[in-house]
Amino acid sequence: MDGRIPYNRPHVVGRELAYISRAIAAGNAGGDGEFTSKCATILEERFGIERVLLTSSCTASLEIAMLLCDLEPGDEVLLPSFAYVSAANAVVRAGGRPVFVDIREDTLNIDEEQLEASITDRTRAVIVIHYAGVAAEMDRIQDIARRRHLFVAEDAAQAVNASYRSRALGSIGDVGCFSFHETKNFHCGQGGALCVNRSELVGRASWIRHRGTNRQEMLDGRVARYQWVELGSAYALSEIQAAFLLAQLEEIESLSDARHELVQQYRSRLEPLEREGLLRLPHVPSHCQTNHHLLHLLLPSPEIREGLRRHLVSRNVSAVTHFEPLHSSSYAIEHGLFRSELPVTDRVSARILRLPLFYELSTAEIERIVGEISAYFHTRA
Repeated sequence: MDGRIPYNRPHVVGRELAYISRAIAAGNAGGDGEFTSKCATILEERFGIERVLLTSSCTASLEIAMLLCDLEPGDEVLLPSFAYVSAANAVVRAGGRPVFVDIREDTLNIDEEQLEASITDRTRAVIVIHYAGVAAEMDRIQDIARRRHLFVAEDAAQAVNASYRSRALGSIGDVGCFSFHETKNFHCGQGGALCVNRSELVGRASWIRHRGTNRQEMLDGRVARYQWVELGSAYALSEIQAAFLLAQLEEIESLSDARHELVQQYRSRLEPLEREGLLRLPHVPSHCQTNHHLLHLLLPSPEIREGLRRHLVSRNVSAVTHFEPLHSSSYAIEHGLFRSELPVTDRVSARILRLPLFYELSTAEIERIVGEISAYFHTRA
């Protein structure tokens, strides 16, 4: 049998070790040095963001975002149930209550019409997740938020270098949250960034990131010594990780082009199966520019999804399911967060399958994967 094709393989561009050596030699491995500054500048200038604060993870960025909301007991934050758990955890840790909203059938993003219908007098914020690097309908969401005075946090963990109507994802809401985990398009093993898009939030966000202190103001020479001014934690990215990340961010264009080519190879081979009605490929609206973070299939039924997954795994191809709905998790049930009326979320989560996608994936491996998918369906027929 051919060798195993993993779901993901972290990519190295070649300058990471040299930059890490420079960071160590500079004697500032803890963070907020030369490499942190350079990464933040690249992200700010490329994506038009007021201020970028590098963090230890997208989870950390989401926690800062929710702390900025000053949630009180009983305050609600709307978010999709079809999401990674970090968003819901951030709400609960900040003292709020997550309220789950269903997703759209096409993009698998939060349904903006159901979003407005879910607002109550206790709603304070919305977390928008741009699934697979395809934008949610931000114009409509921003309009709702302005009229109802809601804070908008973009969970753009999967959407670095993707856009909505030519605006970078992460730059549209009050704040945006990036991930640089090793499964993402650009990575440093584990890392993230908070994109602060309102100047009046920059100071508090910096305090929260620095364990709740105004240490940055001391470093900038604005105060003689720093003190505890805010609830916070150790959310900063280390300088060693920032050095690794800089090498990746310097190659945004070439890496993005390579990922686009891989997805186009997949799509050209899978489209005949889609035309037969055997599967559905990701939908990207014309006004959205995706970063091709992942390649997923929607299968006709849970049984077919599971059958195809088992077939691919048996042929040494790592195909994986994705988000398990948060609204029906054991935690949600135990804490009274369960919702029974999220039909699209339930259908999608039971029928979705993600295929291997990483920079070293070869044309021959893509042909092998698609060949196995085709063989499964033709065997069933």
